[in-house]
Amino acid sequence: MEVVLLDTNILIEVLKGNQATVQMVESFSHTAISAITVMELYYGALNKTELKQLEKFVALFKVVHLDEQISMKSEYLIKTFAKSHNLDIPDSLIASTALVKGYKLFTYNIKDFRFIDNLKLIKNP
Repeated sequence: MEVVLLDTNILIEVLKGNQATVQMVESFSHTAISAITVMELYYGALNKTELKQLEKFVALFKVVHLDEQISMKSEYLIKTFAKSHNLDIPDSLIASTALVKGYKLFTYNIKDFRFIDNLKLIKNP
């Protein structure tokens, strides 16, 4: 079963009603989101009302929580790419989730991830 991990920027576009993004997400048989994506969405909420709406939206997805394997992979990615490619902690955790679980990653920020070996990226159509 092929699972596609949706990056935060993809969910933001879905929330904005971007039809091309919505159609692309709907074309995947199985999707998931990282717990980091959930945190990023909640952090960006403007108020408690928007936070409640986001909670309902997030409930539509399978959320992959961090575990020791994802954490260790992320630590390796930070050591390897933080200084050379400016990889930040949230992106390293999202990439690690995809790598450890064997998921493809759908993102509009290809440049943030393209240097990570074995990470399968789905590019903007």
